[in-house]
Amino acid sequence: MNKLIPLTLAASLLAAACSDPSSSTSPVAANNDVSCDAADMVLHNTTVYTANDAQWTAEAVASKAGRIVFVGSNADAQRYMCGSANVLDMAGNTVYAGFTDSHQHLEGVGRRTKTLSLFGITTLQETVQTIEAWAATIPEGDWVLGRGWIEREWTDEQRFLNKSDIDAFTANKPLYMPRADGVSALVNSRALELAGVTRDTPDPEGGRFERDLDGNPTGYVLANAMNVFRDILPPETDDYLKDNLLRGLRANAAMGWTQTQDAGMSYRLVDLMQQIHADGDMTHRVYAAIPIAEASQMLARGRETTSDDMLDVRGIKVFIDGTLGSRGAALIENYSDADHNGFMNRTTREELVPVLHAALRQGIQIETHVIGDRAVRTLLDWYEEAYAAVPRSEWASDDLRWRMEHAQIIPPSDQQRFVDLGVLPSMQPSHGIGDLNFAPARLGADRLGYAYPWQQLVDQGLMILGGSDAPVEAGDPRIEFYAAITRKRLDGTDGAGWHPELAVSRETALRMFTIWPAHGAFQENVRGSIEVGKYADFTVFDRDFMTVEPQDILDAQTVMTIVGGKITYQN
Repeated sequence: MNKLIPLTLAASLLAAACSDPSSSTSPVAANNDVSCDAADMVLHNTTVYTANDAQWTAEAVASKAGRIVFVGSNADAQRYMCGSANVLDMAGNTVYAGFTDSHQHLEGVGRRTKTLSLFGITTLQETVQTIEAWAATIPEGDWVLGRGWIEREWTDEQRFLNKSDIDAFTANKPLYMPRADGVSALVNSRALELAGVTRDTPDPEGGRFERDLDGNPTGYVLANAMNVFRDILPPETDDYLKDNLLRGLRANAAMGWTQTQDAGMSYRLVDLMQQIHADGDMTHRVYAAIPIAEASQMLARGRETTSDDMLDVRGIKVFIDGTLGSRGAALIENYSDADHNGFMNRTTREELVPVLHAALRQGIQIETHVIGDRAVRTLLDWYEEAYAAVPRSEWASDDLRWRMEHAQIIPPSDQQRFVDLGVLPSMQPSHGIGDLNFAPARLGADRLGYAYPWQQLVDQGLMILGGSDAPVEAGDPRIEFYAAITRKRLDGTDGAGWHPELAVSRETALRMFTIWPAHGAFQENVRGSIEVGKYADFTVFDRDFMTVEPQDILDAQTVMTIVGGKITYQN
């Protein structure tokens, strides 16, 4: 049976089409009937899942000049199989409306392919040994960098790493390694020294230096406490960052993503993306929100988009609390396994409110990182207050589509407020099946009833924008789809308090990764479903996610990724 594509392999695959004439996706000779309607590409002899409720399935689809011109039966598709049309027999494969990752960090996906990745290691001991081996390759005085450790997956000890784990082999090499969530990090004693962090250093607003019983920093830092280390990391060149973006694009296309929505892309990266677009090297579409630190630039520059909708910069990304795993998510009541309730104010109310007012007046979308129920409720309050403070006559549009990213713990009363305020939840199913390994301990039984409440939100009539949060998670549509419909670990097991009734149907899962993210990007009229006139964005897998056993979804292979009628990846 096929296995999951390794991330490093996926990232290295070139976006190129195979020409093996024996392939089930090989071109078929087009007919020369004078009554034929010319098309550039025809996919036929398969099941096509359109994500269009008015025509949920078809047998064939045709495109011309990057747009869909036909959706229907094999028989009716014959008239498009003429001239120079690329006619592809998709027998044995399944075509879907192009999959969208509604929350990702593209540069980080590419960076992961060429730095130390601790993702997927199953013990603390092996994690430390891997860091030691990597550190041995780093010259004295240089930074030891990596990312991806996650204690929830370890089978020996489940605790946060600290400086005592790594000081012995990094005495003269500063070390900085974010946890998988990207909202906390491991640093060593040398890094603490360079940053000037001691027992007397106060915790910053919206962050924390973890300390031992004597008050000394342990080397585990959270949220805004990471900034003092980021500020002293060696500078990165544009060429380095551009290469990361290109690698991320190729990795995503190999996974089957036709668009990713970047939650916090700096203007430096946006400008590099403009270069990549001008060079014709984009393998999928990118919809981006600028981090709030650059909000003034966003408000000055306004929305930026390319004529082909490959790149669209429209939002501002806000950061409020931490993550559940690090106990940084802001809860209304204390953690069940700690004597505090997390922290807020990675962005303060004073910083955010003027941005919200300006966004209403300029038609800028707001995307806010919130995880705990206190963070969710507070941001709903701030959104509502902004709505009331700015007269409707001054709004650029009544159609705001402001978003909450992650929104993992939402009490029922606040679920209704999402509906009332028109707020869109952007959620990552893989977070659910990962976090549910420790969420019972963090939250207790009662709060688990509205944690990762996917089906409850759908029952309220809300569209969930499905994503992965890569490189925090693998960034794999197979895992995300599977997690959404099963609410189980990848081995098919679950645990007490996992609430399987909060999983969603396959039809809902398909919408979560196609038409609903398109709506979340104001693009539902041009993409997100397979309909005549929309962009020809398709994802092709070698099996039918809507009918196979859930476990078989994880073994699917990406056959082809098509964006704007162009094959950007073929297996």
